[in-house]
Amino acid sequence: MITFYSIRSKITMIFIISIMLLLVVAYNMFNTNIISQKRGILMQEKVSISYIFQYYLQAHKIDLAFLKSQNFRLIDNPQEKRDTINRMTKLEIDKGFKILKFNRKRVIFLRYDDNIFLFENMNQIKPPNDILLIFLSLLGVLLFLYIMIINSLKPLSILKDKIYTFSQGNLDIECRSDRKDEIAQVANEFDSAVKKIKELKSSRQLLLRAIMHELKTPIAKGRLVSEMIKDKKQKARLHSIFERLNLLIDEFAKIEQLSSKNLQLNSKEYRMSDIIDAGVDMLMLENSKNHIQINIINDYLVIGDFELLSLAIKNLLDNSIKYSIDKLVIVDINNKVIIKNRGEKLNGNFQDYFVPFRTESQGLGLGLYIIKNILDIHKLEFEYRYIDGFNEMIVGS
Repeated sequence: MITFYSIRSKITMIFIISIMLLLVVAYNMFNTNIISQKRGILMQEKVSISYIFQYYLQAHKIDLAFLKSQNFRLIDNPQEKRDTINRMTKLEIDKGFKILKFNRKRVIFLRYDDNIFLFENMNQIKPPNDILLIFLSLLGVLLFLYIMIINSLKPLSILKDKIYTFSQGNLDIECRSDRKDEIAQVANEFDSAVKKIKELKSSRQLLLRAIMHELKTPIAKGRLVSEMIKDKKQKARLHSIFERLNLLIDEFAKIEQLSSKNLQLNSKEYRMSDIIDAGVDMLMLENSKNHIQINIINDYLVIGDFELLSLAIKNLLDNSIKYSIDKLVIVDINNKVIIKNRGEKLNGNFQDYFVPFRTESQGLGLGLYIIKNILDIHKLEFEYRYIDGFNEMIVGS
């Protein structure tokens, strides 16, 4: 669909206006030429008839040579003359002449005494072929230029589709061009940029995998060593620490996939209360009931990736506990999730907190950035409000 905001539509509009102006100019020139010819014929008739009449008065005959030179034809055939006179209506001419038009003919009626002479003017208005030729030539040039320009813009449409594909996270695109125009230069630069980004992404993924592998190795060894500890309390504490470290690495992997748009959702239908419980478990608090109060007023179903949604809830709960005055978070489930804590109101625009690694003292690090990305993927709304000393984070469909 062509919109009036596109370059193609603007160029089309310019050419349409140009053709319309060309038509107007050609029409005016055509009419001017026709009018000029009509005036010339009329002037010729008046001069010729005046001469013929004066010549007849003096010589009492018609100057046939003059008629021929002026491309006039004397109607002297009795039948044709009679038919022509019969076709004329209401001729009130005693003496003199009159120019009559009928059946696309121009007939000059001349009467003197009882003599009637009829002349047919054989001069016809000629179509201005030179003007028509100029018009068609200019029209052809305009159409040629239009087609040439529109064809030169086709690579721009292809490039736009490639950029859209790239914006959807697909880096397997090729848009290099052998043309020499500016669009080809932009396409080639974009192609080079995509290749560099692809290489950087591959290097980053390789580096992160290596880091996570190197981190998991000592964790696995630490678990083995912790099994040798006889003190059950210390053993359980170490198990909890290593388990939390392992979960953090898995979470880090999810975040990397999320930020690189390289994540496949495993969407199913789940109860929101189950997702909340999973998020609480991921916090690995020693006594979660002392920090999290869950009120199920009206539980509901949500479609999404269980692990990702649990991760979002976990980060919401973690931030709420961290920045609450009394380290207590209240979770209300009532066709939406409201997570609230007692604390100071967030400063500035709430949208600014979605920027990762904010430098302000009250910044929430990667927390809200991760939450917002996960909720956006699931097309869930995320709002903030401050009521009666409570910060409220609201998640709803």
